[in-house]
Amino acid sequence: MTAYQPAAFARFGDVAVRLSVELGRTEMPLRDVLSLGEGSTVVLDRLTDELLDVTANGRVIARGEVVAEKGRFALRIVSLVGEEGQNEPPAAAPAEPVMTVAPAADDTL
Repeated sequence: MTAYQPAAFARFGDVAVRLSVELGRTEMPLRDVLSLGEGSTVVLDRLTDELLDVTANGRVIARGEVVAEKGRFALRIVSLVGEEGQNEPPAAAPAEPVMTVAPAADDTL
């Protein structure tokens, strides 16, 4: 587990979650859909350099960019999405465990 995840979540580490990445959307008349065939091109609403949304159970959790890895499409996570939908930078794992030491009750600062 990373430092970003509370230790209490460790027991859920093996639970499978379906992630989806949406490349883009479009609307078109049914007659155009029915005329699609091999070689047809459908223009989507996203730009080629725009980040893609990563969803878990229909909720956006991150944004990323398409990369190739071992001959397959992959997604590099660029930012995480917080509770309010704003971007949060990915949390970096600390190099060493952090320990907080509180002064004794009779210590003065």
